[in-house]
Amino acid sequence: MKLPKKPPPWLHLLSTDLLPLLMEHGRTIGPADKYRPWDEVRWRSAPEGMTHEQYWAAIKLARIGMRRELPLTSTSGLLFSYALPDEVLQGVDWVSRHASGQIIAPPATITDENRDTYIVSSLMAEAITSSQLEGAQTAYAVAKDMLRTGRKPRTHDELMIVNNYQAMRYIGTIRNEPLTPELICELHRLVTDGTLDNPAAAGRPQLPGERRVVVTDAYGEVLHEPPPAEELPDRLSRLCAFANAQSDSPYLPPVIRAVITHFMLGYDHPFVDGNGRTARALFYWSMLNQGYWLTEFVSVSRLLKGAQARYARSFLHSEDDDGDLTYFVIYQLEILQRAIRELHDYIQRKANETERLRRAIEGRVGEFNHRQLAVLQHAIRHPKARFTVTSHASSHNVVAQTSRTDLRELEERGLLARVAQGRGHAWTPVENLSDLLCQ
Repeated sequence: MKLPKKPPPWLHLLSTDLLPLLMEHGRTIGPADKYRPWDEVRWRSAPEGMTHEQYWAAIKLARIGMRRELPLTSTSGLLFSYALPDEVLQGVDWVSRHASGQIIAPPATITDENRDTYIVSSLMAEAITSSQLEGAQTAYAVAKDMLRTGRKPRTHDELMIVNNYQAMRYIGTIRNEPLTPELICELHRLVTDGTLDNPAAAGRPQLPGERRVVVTDAYGEVLHEPPPAEELPDRLSRLCAFANAQSDSPYLPPVIRAVITHFMLGYDHPFVDGNGRTARALFYWSMLNQGYWLTEFVSVSRLLKGAQARYARSFLHSEDDDGDLTYFVIYQLEILQRAIRELHDYIQRKANETERLRRAIEGRVGEFNHRQLAVLQHAIRHPKARFTVTSHASSHNVVAQTSRTDLRELEERGLLARVAQGRGHAWTPVENLSDLLCQ
């Protein structure tokens, strides 16, 4: 990753001679202007008669009026802040409308029948890609098959993914609980169980006297030095107060609160490993805790993985520019909007597939439940697929007996064939499945 250039100092430019010029240009910069970091501004044309450094000073001067301080500090004691330019306001409004309201994609709404299936699929995707962001090398298809079938992890990387999946499921059970340092540590323990060189480090912040972890790039260059271990107990307590909206601070849009909670855990980097996975899990907790129920159905890490350099730069831009978290907020809002839009598209595709299948078996409607329809849909797309009691139960969050009944009924109707698998058996689609469904 090419590291962004750090912003130049600008306060010294507020001299008697330059201040009128900076204020004149600063008045033309408003909330509607794109909130660019120095790394982008330095490549754009500066106003006539100004250097890029003076142009940057004018931008910073204009942003002072938009600055909103947070009850959270950098390692130097500087208060972090954020702004609400138009692109942030629009992003917050869009997410608030689409992540807490209803999905408008009839007949593809999330119903009580298919809710568990969508949640499980999303949790699997998030667990896999969040682990891959931190180095897990397991192929996506292999990892998903492992989670679906319940196969025990064979490698360190597979164990990372299983742990993350368990942590994401845990988030759903604690969504209504207040955040505490103990809960953060429990999430970290779930994420890292059995994967650390020092097992005792799972579920606890680093201690004074331990060599503090730092964030580096692929070449070993230090990108971020987190605060000393001695400060971690207090910083975690303040983060929890912030996440629970207990801090003495002005109103903060809930979505931004979730994003900043994500940032701060990554910034404080309290654990020896697994900080990124824990930070992203906290983002999910915060969104669900604040009523954004749709978040449970999306995977942000899958999109972050596709643009890891931008994800990292959004951290660095915010840290380097006087603790201005607006850059990180903007990028995370963009990712969240993309994830929600893709969920809408996914649900619409699933609805279309279901409708085509329903038409294919017109005259036999009522013979299959929604789980069996999902099996048939998958079987048509993947003629060599194998279904087991465990994989079917995991995919739909049902007990083994319900899963076994579903598959045996499809076998009795001649749509699935039972085959030996290890000491047990599995079911595969019959060769002429499509023809049988269209009869």
